[in-house]
Amino acid sequence: MIRSLKYFGVLLLACAFTTNLSAGNPDRVGSAGASQLLINPWARSSGWGGSNIASVRGLESLYGNIAGLAFTDKTELIFSRSSWIADVPINSFGFSQRMSESSVLAVAISSISLADIMITTELLPDGGLGTYSISATNLNVGYSKAFSNSIYGGFVMKAIIEGTSDVTASGIALDAGIQYITGESDHIKFGIALKNVGPTMIFDGDGISFRGQAPDGEYTMTLEQRTNAFELPSLLNIGLAYDVPVLPENHRLTTAGTFTSNSFQNDQFRFGLEYSFKELVSLRGGYVYEDGMSEGSTDLTGLSAGFTVELPLSGETTFGVDYSLRTADHFGLLNTIGVRIDL
Repeated sequence: MIRSLKYFGVLLLACAFTTNLSAGNPDRVGSAGASQLLINPWARSSGWGGSNIASVRGLESLYGNIAGLAFTDKTELIFSRSSWIADVPINSFGFSQRMSESSVLAVAISSISLADIMITTELLPDGGLGTYSISATNLNVGYSKAFSNSIYGGFVMKAIIEGTSDVTASGIALDAGIQYITGESDHIKFGIALKNVGPTMIFDGDGISFRGQAPDGEYTMTLEQRTNAFELPSLLNIGLAYDVPVLPENHRLTTAGTFTSNSFQNDQFRFGLEYSFKELVSLRGGYVYEDGMSEGSTDLTGLSAGFTVELPLSGETTFGVDYSLRTADHFGLLNTIGVRIDL
């Protein structure tokens, strides 16, 4: 067990040092591709503002910190739908299953689709040539393991596809994470997660080629435009969570904080708080701070909030509803709703 943990730790550190992660770099904002990898599709952790890297549990750990997947009791299913910027819909479905006493496997898929965009040209700025759609799909497969009663770790392999019907880009990425729990009542939690590490992606397809007349006009020829490769939005999250131990029985209050280093934007600081009664009703809130946010440098900072209601069914089965709401400067409010079944 200790040997496996050492190997996993070495792998995580190696990935961190071989990526281009650095302190926040505002000069590179917008230069990464596959930005859908930065969108949290799950309602519960969205309400935290992404601050619960150290305390995230269950299937939602596929996005936050895969180490938390190891806390899955048996089987978990989640379906969520987000209304993103400009009311763009994001649909996500996930399934996790305990494979042994210490290991859990999970699969999730998220899809973004923007349809019926009018085709325009320089000569036809008002359209008339039909419409097209843009889509982005992420397929995640994650594995997590309890190395001891206090140390948990895991990794996620991602397949990424985005583009239109005739221009697409595809790639792969890796996430890895560790959580450490300590304290007399396991009320202190640490977490670290490395996300979106992978090779560059490039667009290709018939849509970047066109047919035209040769200079002499005697024949037609097909020309293909070159596209530049783009990097993935790799980032590193380091978090701490604390369960306040003095509350009465059946009450839980958890505070959390996370530092995010992303080489394609400014560093971020995330803070969150959650109150739960008997783990049946939970209320949470979060705040994301980014250097320069007062100057309007980013739209995805500020406040978030959410709640969870758990309904016990037969046996150990529960049905849960999660909801989150977050602010987006210039774009109003973004919301996510999810339903969850724990078997």
